[in-house]
Amino acid sequence: MRQMITVVGSLNMDLLIDAPQLPLPGETVRGRNFRRSPGGKGANQACAVARMGVDCSMLGAVGSDPFGEELIAGLCADGVDVSAVRRVHRTATGVAMITVDFAGQNQIVLAAGANEVVSLDDISRHSRLLRGSAAVIAQLEVPIPVVTAALQEARQGGAIAVLNPAPCRALDDEVLSRCDWIVPNEIEAGQLVGRTVCSPEDARLAAVELRRRSGGAGIAVTLGGEGVWLETREFSGLIPAFPVRAIDTVAAGDTFIGAFVVRLVEGATPEEAARFGCAAAAIAVTRHGAQASVPHRAEVEAWLRER
Repeated sequence: MRQMITVVGSLNMDLLIDAPQLPLPGETVRGRNFRRSPGGKGANQACAVARMGVDCSMLGAVGSDPFGEELIAGLCADGVDVSAVRRVHRTATGVAMITVDFAGQNQIVLAAGANEVVSLDDISRHSRLLRGSAAVIAQLEVPIPVVTAALQEARQGGAIAVLNPAPCRALDDEVLSRCDWIVPNEIEAGQLVGRTVCSPEDARLAAVELRRRSGGAGIAVTLGGEGVWLETREFSGLIPAFPVRAIDTVAAGDTFIGAFVVRLVEGATPEEAARFGCAAAAIAVTRHGAQASVPHRAEVEAWLRER
């Protein structure tokens, strides 16, 4: 049985600063604890997959600068295959400027850099990799035609095609129809269906609509401290989160997705996979940073044994 998971998406260097509250427009807030941390939704999810003990490949692009080399080195250290990450000359690596408040909520401004030049040629060049994977995960920090093509390659190869529609952009039903799973957070789910999602019931309604528009994909709407709403053919309901004191929610959703897809590939039910993902995310929010916060599988399994 195929076990390797391929992530198609972004690699960013995160530049973070803590602040007592997120600034309002025109406001200056005195912060502290400036740091940089390897990130990008794609790279974060690849890191999570690898730390859950499944072989992972990353498909994306970085610039010809020190940030790019640092990002690649970090993924290599976790055992991620980076042979499909292209180095783009005379282009900057993607950067995210992140403010984190003392409650752990964050505000992000992104400069996509090399992520914008991931192309259909990259998908064609690595078609065998995508079709040979057990699952392919994509987000929206690379061009939408690239995402659409990657999901199509996954489906044609029999891989589980997973879309994390983040950061949210307008998507037509053709893109959604190429997914086996769609995993938005509550804000992204609301944007996709055109109404606010702020409760499990709102998430259920959004998930039902997304499932209809996609032609039957499984839907997992992450709801932060409340958990995850699952909508599948066999199950509809809330998988509750584990209560923890969050200090930094950066990459919590990415951690959930990586852990969730790993368990799906291993044959777990969606409910089992979501509970495992919730445990991984709960650990992540108790730590600072993006990839720095992602736990290893042994930690997640120990966490679950204690509960």
